[in-house]
Amino acid sequence: MTSSVLTPPSGTDTPPEQPRGTGRAVPAGAFRPRALLEALPLALRKFDPRVQLRNPVMFVVWVGSVVVTVAAIVDPSVFAWLVAVWLWFTVLFANLAESVAEGRGKAQADALRRTRTGTVARREDGTEVPATELRPGDRVVVEAGMTIPGDGDVVEGIATVDESAITGESAPVVRESGGDRSAVTGGTTVLSDRIVVAVTAKPGESFVDRMIALVEGAQRQKTPNEIALSILLSALTIVFLLAVVTLQPIAVYSGSPQTLVVLVALLVCLIPTTIGALLSAIGIAGMDRLVQRNVLATSGRAVEAAGDVSTLLLDKTGTITYGNRRATALHAVGVPDGELARLARLASLADGTPEGRSVVELCAERFGLPAEASAEEARAEFVPFSATTRMSGVDLAGPDGTTLAVRKGAVASVLAWLDEHGGVDPAAQERVRTIAGEISGRGGTPLVSGQVSGATATLGGAIELSDVVKPGIAERFADLRAMGIRTVMVTGDNPVTARAIGDQAGVDEVLAEATPEDKLALIRREQRGGRLVAMTGDGTNDAPALAQADVGVAMNTGTTAAKEAGSMVDLDSDPTKLIGIVEVGKQLLVTRGALTTFSVANDLAKYFAILPAMFAALYPQLGLLNVMGLATPESAILSAVVFNALIIIALIPLALRGVRFRPVSSEQMLRRNLLIYGLGGVVVPFLAIPLIDLVVRLIPGIG
Repeated sequence: MTSSVLTPPSGTDTPPEQPRGTGRAVPAGAFRPRALLEALPLALRKFDPRVQLRNPVMFVVWVGSVVVTVAAIVDPSVFAWLVAVWLWFTVLFANLAESVAEGRGKAQADALRRTRTGTVARREDGTEVPATELRPGDRVVVEAGMTIPGDGDVVEGIATVDESAITGESAPVVRESGGDRSAVTGGTTVLSDRIVVAVTAKPGESFVDRMIALVEGAQRQKTPNEIALSILLSALTIVFLLAVVTLQPIAVYSGSPQTLVVLVALLVCLIPTTIGALLSAIGIAGMDRLVQRNVLATSGRAVEAAGDVSTLLLDKTGTITYGNRRATALHAVGVPDGELARLARLASLADGTPEGRSVVELCAERFGLPAEASAEEARAEFVPFSATTRMSGVDLAGPDGTTLAVRKGAVASVLAWLDEHGGVDPAAQERVRTIAGEISGRGGTPLVSGQVSGATATLGGAIELSDVVKPGIAERFADLRAMGIRTVMVTGDNPVTARAIGDQAGVDEVLAEATPEDKLALIRREQRGGRLVAMTGDGTNDAPALAQADVGVAMNTGTTAAKEAGSMVDLDSDPTKLIGIVEVGKQLLVTRGALTTFSVANDLAKYFAILPAMFAALYPQLGLLNVMGLATPESAILSAVVFNALIIIALIPLALRGVRFRPVSSEQMLRRNLLIYGLGGVVVPFLAIPLIDLVVRLIPGIG
């Protein structure tokens, strides 16, 4: 993800792909009441006991509904039938919660299906075959106006591609061979030029096919935390089941036997039905919130892991800084300022990189030099940048037949080149090194420019390039630090420059002059310390680190290897979005914890509704516990059952939107949840059940 000081021009002057801002708020996701009606058919299909068996808590409710229904048929009464109806409503509302969550991805899945048209692929030999017949390794030619028939990598050519069918972003992107922006997706359209694509996906296993399956929830598997919570809820259900089963013999011995309907109603109200009904919806909604951000997670496990991340690896270029370093100052050494500007301009005229263009613009703005090359300058021989020489420039024919060579590049490289061609004043060299150190200390990148004419070498001075830190990034890192998350900036810059940028951005650690092996070693070191690590990447050399990271976010513009190695793919290819992904994961965990707290507190409050009603006739002293003032035992039990069902439907919007997330520590979040959802879970039944009782007592045979 880091860029070299200068890179050779690509030959096409196209603007870089701009990152999309994610904002600071975790998107909530709109909830429409109409969605409940639209999800009703799927919810009814979920009454299948084989489906219910996947959720032990709701399976107990389903069995209880069957038992009470049979009891109402055998010994009919208004009370029995109403309890049966509301128990079935409890199961229905739980089904609705999951169905609405699954249905939220249907619209996007339908839009993705429309991209899978009957595309015809043209092979390199000119033959045309249906896209469904392509196999990995096949090479196809795609020209302007044609649809890319399958997932693959560009192996020849460069083109602009419309990926709006996948990303929703209308701005075209550049795809070219031999780089980290070579991957293309089937169903997207080539807008210009011609490319040759090597297919990498089998039919039915393309990126679009996987997206459809994931957004519809077909491949969603329970995460470890979700499984652990399900086991806990199942254990609580078993405990309450045993308690209710042993309650009947005690009641018979005491001379106050309870009916089967009352015992089932007690069981359903005491087990954690609220969180049991909403647990699956919370997980699906977490993935949906990532889809809203144009991020595809390969599983719910990845979303949950994002919430547990404690270390973030962030590339400097494009994530913490804008990435396009610009020339901001010239520092002449031993020559007039205008002479340094002349040398810097000549060395940058044929440099098509943003850095090179900015040098020409600076010289034109401050020294009035032409921004375009003259006819003579246009005939000069361009010397491209290479990792070996770490310089670029031009060679011009002088008036006396000699060659005028002008170079700009890394300090050590240019000074060594000047020494090879006659050398320059040691004092001037020392001065330029001092200036370069000062530039690096400010977080900039120093370049040096000089010329050689015949046997004479001339040192011009230093060019200062500045990389601007994105506004607000320091505040976001402060928020992450408040949540206990360490940030590590990874860059190829020298340590001095890297530290200056890191201090300005407020990161916790800097990894300078980083190689792919360094990234991998850092991730393993953090994981050995018990920390979960998240990172972004787009190149094949990033694939090992993406695979090793607990959350690896691959850029959609990157190579197929990177996308296969990561646990998420960002369709917008915005590295900054990693921070937002962590916030979505945190919000998922907070939502699950908050609703679990509310559910358990709810169950405790319902004791005061049902237990006094069951035994008040035998033990009048229990009437003191009837603090809700419920009318009769039947109305009390029925009111509790009705509340137990309605609270599920009332909490569906919260489960789908997620609890509002704030960047605070775990201790502060725990206190907040206990105060709001723990106390709220106790208070709400004390307010709602008496109101329901006022209505229930009006029913003949109940009040």
